[in-house]
This record gives sequence, C-alpha cells and structure tokens, in this order.
Amino acid sequence: MPKVLCDDDIVRVASDVYAVSGSNTNWVIVKDGDGGTLVDSGYPGDRDAVLASLEAVGLHPRFVAAVLVTHAHNDHIGAAEYLRAEYGVPVLMHQEEVPHARRDFLDQVSVGQVLAQAWRPGVLPWAVHALRAGGTTHVPVSQPQGFPSPGTLDLPGAPVPVHTPGHTGGHCAYHLPDSGILITGDALVTAHPTSRIDGPQLLPAMFHSDRDRALDSLSLLEGVDADVLLPGHGPVYRGSAKEAAATAAERAIARP
Repeated sequence: MPKVLCDDDIVRVASDVYAVSGSNTNWVIVKDGDGGTLVDSGYPGDRDAVLASLEAVGLHPRFVAAVLVTHAHNDHIGAAEYLRAEYGVPVLMHQEEVPHARRDFLDQVSVGQVLAQAWRPGVLPWAVHALRAGGTTHVPVSQPQGFPSPGTLDLPGAPVPVHTPGHTGGHCAYHLPDSGILITGDALVTAHPTSRIDGPQLLPAMFHSDRDRALDSLSLLEGVDADVLLPGHGPVYRGSAKEAAATAAERAIARP
C-alpha cells in the first residue's frame, strides 16, 4: 500500500535537516544548498513518498549526494536501488552491511518468527501492513559501497557514522555534530506498532540479529553529543542522547 505524504509527515528539525514519516518507518533529509544527503529510504511501497519528500524540501533526486543506510532491512532501503539506478546516487553503509544490502544473505525477522509472536498486541496488524508496504519484496542494492574512509563523511551535513551493531551486524547511527542531531536508525526507537510503550527503547527482541549486542550499542549512543534524536521508528525525540540511551537500556533490562 503506497504511502501518501501529509504536511505533518515532514518535520523540520533544524534549518537544513528534515525528519520524514513513511509507512511505520522514517527517513531523514539533510540539505546543503541545492544538494543533500538522504538517510534511509523507507519500504519499497514508500518510493513515491520518498520522491515527494525530496521535492517538498526542494531537493531534486539527481542532486542527492548519497543515500546513507543505517541498515539493510527492507523498510530502510526500499528506494535505494531505484535512486542508484535512475539517478546515479551512491548507496553507502558500514562495510559489514554491504553483503546484507546485496542480499548475499537476509538478516531480517522471518515470517515464522512473526507468526510465533502473532498473539502479542500489535504484531498481526503490523505484519499485514509490512507485507502490503513491501516488507518481503526482494530489493537488493546491486552496488552498495562501504564508507570511503573512517570518520566524518564528505557529504552534506558532514555525518559521522557510529557503528552500533546488534540490530544487524553493520548497523550504523549517524551524528550531525553541527546540528546536534543523532540519527539512530533502529539502534534506538521511540515507538513501534508492536511495542506497548512510547519513548526511547529497543525494538522487541525478534527484530534484532543479536539483542545483547544491540543493548551494548546503546552505551555508544550515550557518548554522542546530541540533543535531538531522529529514530527509524517513532517521533522525533528532543533531549540528550545520553538520557535517551540510558532510558532505553533500563527498559530493555527490565523487559528482557
């Protein structure tokens, strides 16, 4: 089911940074003049919404310097290959995530795992929505690239990758130091249809390839100097990364 953007789906969180809400998943646009960086790209069914969001902030797809991938689950790389093939936009990620994006393997919650949890509140409606949005569609990125060098990337927004493994092996958050913003992907979220709580949290255990590593990675986010968090799922969080990560860790430990 294609996502149709509403005005309130695009939130300007800084003069040059926009958080966009898609089909139960988010992406981020960082502008710099006529150019920009796109972080994640929704479900396959979100492709038109991704293009509409770029247009809404005045960024033509051919001027997107790169798609940065937090991780290569279907709900985060849905439009990546289209942008690469159609407009020549490079798709960048942590080196450990490259084979996952190529679909040398698929490190994603299985249909069987979802069915085993279908009795839990919210799981079945989420699963139906995910299927309609392309959650099981085969969407490999044919030429994914690892970061060209360690540290700050030479892209609009000067994003700094923060390797936060656990959700997937190559999961990365992205720090925008000049804006005081941390894009957390699925290393830390603020809501999800399968969760009964709101605010900083880990996703339910079935979504992580290694939940213990995901919990450990929260300590890496605690050390980032940011006071606005843009998660892969849920609304914008305004507060320190240290407090948000500590809250998520406390909740995860209380609900193993």
